[in-house]
Amino acid sequence: MAGPRLGSSTDFTRPCGAALLSTFSLIIACIVKTRERFMGIGQVLTMLLFFASNAIYPMSTMPGWLQGVSYLNLLSYTVDGLRALMLADGESGFGLAVDFSVLVLTLAVLVMIGGRMYPRLAT
Repeated sequence: MAGPRLGSSTDFTRPCGAALLSTFSLIIACIVKTRERFMGIGQVLTMLLFFASNAIYPMSTMPGWLQGVSYLNLLSYTVDGLRALMLADGESGFGLAVDFSVLVLTLAVLVMIGGRMYPRLAT
């Protein structure tokens, strides 16, 4: 039966990607401090992350400068891992080990940054 391989690493990739974007949003909210600014900046950053990732079109068709941006874009690794795990003949462009490593290491760094910034905001 073809289809998503649920119960495998997709159960890790989805929450890790969601936690990464949530933590990134928390850091932005700590910096801008008002809801209106956060919503405006958050929308712009979300649009830029989405269009500069491999979610819409493959990285091989991007111009060179955009490929460089896409390699730095965390959403590219999330999409790459999910595409490899959820599609019947999906394959990872970076490799699943690279996808997971980048997501976990970046999440750990962002959680530490957000954990240090949030208590300062509350006081």
